[in-house]
Amino acid sequence: MKYKWLNKSENKKLIVFFNGWGMDEKIVSHLNFSDFNVLMFYDYLNTQIPDFDFSNYDYKVLIAWSMGVYVCNIFYDKLKDFNKYTAINGTQKPVDDDYGIPQLVYNLTVENFNELSSAKFMKKITTEVDLKEYTSRSTEELKQELISIRDLKIEKYLNFNKVIISTKDRIMPYKNQLRFWTEKGVEIIELNAPHYIFNLYKNWDELI
Repeated sequence: MKYKWLNKSENKKLIVFFNGWGMDEKIVSHLNFSDFNVLMFYDYLNTQIPDFDFSNYDYKVLIAWSMGVYVCNIFYDKLKDFNKYTAINGTQKPVDDDYGIPQLVYNLTVENFNELSSAKFMKKITTEVDLKEYTSRSTEELKQELISIRDLKIEKYLNFNKVIISTKDRIMPYKNQLRFWTEKGVEIIELNAPHYIFNLYKNWDELI
């Protein structure tokens, strides 16, 4: 796992962002920070937890997108006292027939993953922008990251209080997302959008 400070100054408010599979900071580089520091985690080839102390911040927010909604839970002890939690187009059961990507679909994606299938997958994420411009990760890295996420074992789960779901999501099925979060009793905001939604926003605090 890698991390990068997208903004770090004397701000007393913090956003921790868990990115989706295969992505890096380029997909959110256009978002304004306002009065937040922003720390991004990405590249889940391994799940070793970096050592961070967030106690010096007065206001802390977790924003997780796609597979990040699942991976962030390994940080449970460090994130459990945050003020707000937003999940975007993801669930805490990402490889699941009822609550995530169907297992057969996920496993076949891993088995047949190559440069061509990677390109097709990126087109499913969004038709609005060319995601080739937003990530420089190699095909083999992307495949191994899919395996790493699938094999990850989570013991404790964070309580999200806001969820954004895209009705046109072609990656994480809309109905499965809706089923998962409805059963959790979480506030749900639906967007008429694909899996990638950040191009619809200008500021980080719009996602809180």
